[in-house]
Amino acid sequence: MSGQGRGEGFVIAIDGPSGSGKSSTAKGVARARDLRYLDTGAMYRAMTWWMLTNGIDVADASAVADAAARPVITMGTDPDAPTVHVDGVDVARQIRTDEVTANVSAVSAVPRVRELLVARQREIIAEACATAPGIVVEGRDITTVVAPDAPVKLFLTASAEARAQRRSREVRSDDVAATREALVRRDRLDSTRAVSPLTQTPDATELDTTGLSLDEVIALVVKLADEARASAA
Repeated sequence: MSGQGRGEGFVIAIDGPSGSGKSSTAKGVARARDLRYLDTGAMYRAMTWWMLTNGIDVADASAVADAAARPVITMGTDPDAPTVHVDGVDVARQIRTDEVTANVSAVSAVPRVRELLVARQREIIAEACATAPGIVVEGRDITTVVAPDAPVKLFLTASAEARAQRRSREVRSDDVAATREALVRRDRLDSTRAVSPLTQTPDATELDTTGLSLDEVIALVVKLADEARASAA
């Protein structure tokens, strides 16, 4: 698939582990350049929430694969108010529970799940490129699988400690050590899965956000995007 979709829209692809600042950065960049925004991780969380809610054994890859086409997941791409619905129900809060977080890696590793959601993600990118200036897409396989031809490809990183501190503040938890352990575990699962593992492509620009403010990271990404757009003009 072309990183530019069907139209002339601009695609910025951002990958990285949990807590590296992908979501906040992607939304900030989208706002700064009037682009749409897609959190692909929320789609996998929505699928996981549906599996758990409907009694599917998420440890049974075959059962997950058989059920994966049943939920209808709809994403809103406004960076100021991104939404996620499953079968018409707003699940933005439900997909952030500890239970979903603990099981999303297992569901995400099922090839059928990735096949279905990657196809939908590519449709959303194409729609944004045809109807808007473009889109910022963040996740774990955007630069490698979903939009490998995107003109801007980034890999955000940060130290495990910094990521744990950020995630703990986000979920309002005082147990930073437990949060760090959970992040490291998910890093391991996401980086070693057989299908679309979390990895940095040779042509993706790495940004270590450990010692940077959110505004500084956004400014760096906007600068890279503006330079890429100018060189392509």
